[in-house]
Amino acid sequence: MTLHAHLLDSLGLALTSGRYPAGTVLRLDELTTKYGVSRTVGREAVRVLEALKMVRSRPKIGLIVLPVSDWNLFDPQLIRWRLAGADRAQLLSQLSQLRAAVEPAAAGLAAINASDEQRGEILRLADEMRKHAIAGDTPAFVNADIAFHRQVFVASGNDLFIHVGEVTAEVLHGRAELQLMPPNLQTTALDWHGLEAEAISQGNAVEAERVSRCIVLDSAAELDRLLKP
Repeated sequence: MTLHAHLLDSLGLALTSGRYPAGTVLRLDELTTKYGVSRTVGREAVRVLEALKMVRSRPKIGLIVLPVSDWNLFDPQLIRWRLAGADRAQLLSQLSQLRAAVEPAAAGLAAINASDEQRGEILRLADEMRKHAIAGDTPAFVNADIAFHRQVFVASGNDLFIHVGEVTAEVLHGRAELQLMPPNLQTTALDWHGLEAEAISQGNAVEAERVSRCIVLDSAAELDRLLKP
């Protein structure tokens, strides 16, 4: 990991954990000394945090930590930092709610707008998921699952939905990294992915949306169960 990446992760985790609450003034010189990096590395990290709307530079004052409501909460990097914190359960629940609100609509649009190539790729990825589940290869299964949902969002033809697709990818990554996957990959969920792929392939928007809703609601319920103490 580069010095820039290390500093950025350290600051991002500090901000998302609440160590530096909104209104806190941070100074570049103090940060570079604390983390043992050059001003150039420090400025590069600060630029990223500013782009994420986590801090704002004020001349002669320093870096002002902004409230969470100002942050670019859909950014995958910011999601990863928050998932590493104490509020991961609440965040995963909120992200699951977002999926449930948007992903079925994306599946319905994919059934209408997908190209032949995209329909074939969605079918292939559903088959990949089943193959890896049968083999018990969880990392490969998760990668295929992420690729499946990302392709559905892309095939929807709605550029705004594609960004939500990246949020879904982080939810699935986060579940795997936090060991919040069911011990045995569920046959029902695999069947639903296959049915969604078939519906999209056949241009059946109503069925694609219905099955997608089954997938996201079942995933949310399973996550809630796994998060309970």
